[in-house]
Amino acid sequence: MGGDFMVKIAVIGGSGVYDPDMLENVRQEKVETPYGEVELQVGTYAGKEVAFLARHGSKHSIAPHKINYRANIYALKKLGVRKIISTTAVGSLNKAMQLGDFVLPNQFLDFTKNRVCTFYEGGERGVVHVDVTDPYCPDLRRKIQEIGSRLGIHVINGGTYVCTDGPRYETPAEIRMFSMLGGDLVGMTNVPEVTLAQEAEMCYATISMVTNMAAGISETKLTHQEVMDAMAANSGNFRRLIMTLLAELDADEDNCDCAHVLAGVGGFKL
Repeated sequence: MGGDFMVKIAVIGGSGVYDPDMLENVRQEKVETPYGEVELQVGTYAGKEVAFLARHGSKHSIAPHKINYRANIYALKKLGVRKIISTTAVGSLNKAMQLGDFVLPNQFLDFTKNRVCTFYEGGERGVVHVDVTDPYCPDLRRKIQEIGSRLGIHVINGGTYVCTDGPRYETPAEIRMFSMLGGDLVGMTNVPEVTLAQEAEMCYATISMVTNMAAGISETKLTHQEVMDAMAANSGNFRRLIMTLLAELDADEDNCDCAHVLAGVGGFKL
């Protein structure tokens, strides 16, 4: 990676969202990080350089609990990314969030068990306790909701994302528990991605597409194919939403606190 340019916007694509045709003049990049090498694509759209990172790999070969979240976020920070648009496929625990709806989570419940969730484990970096009152950038969420409204796409701003390790789906008993705790959506990838982005002082928002009702709520057993089919059926709206956001997003705009959450300890350093 030459390092002679800065990419300020990134899209992290989840299940069914990998689409190399979203960008023009696409080139492959390999970024070295202390946590491993990251392969991603960089292209242009509306005159802006945008990084596209396929979370599960280009062939969907990386299970959610095996994703190198730290390397991914560090690589985007190293490129100069300031704003991350994450996309996820989720099951719904909330009957107000139906198949095909787009939801912008504003909170999460972390039920992962086997993931390294911080850049600050002691040693040279020390220990830092990051504030996650607003884990998902309020300003970025507001922009996405406004664009959805203008395009006639149903976007719900707010909801609690329950993150599990996977790769198995959840039991009906787990879904009942998550629902009792206030969960609205369930997925396998948003934590620690969101908290690492917070530690790295980048704006981060997730566009979650409801691809199924969760176990025990759904009338049928869950399959990966139904998730992919639902994503494909709604991919046009997903694409319109993201491409309009990319065209209108000002990566240098600073209307939130995301870039300053570690100001008290001197900020995040590469």
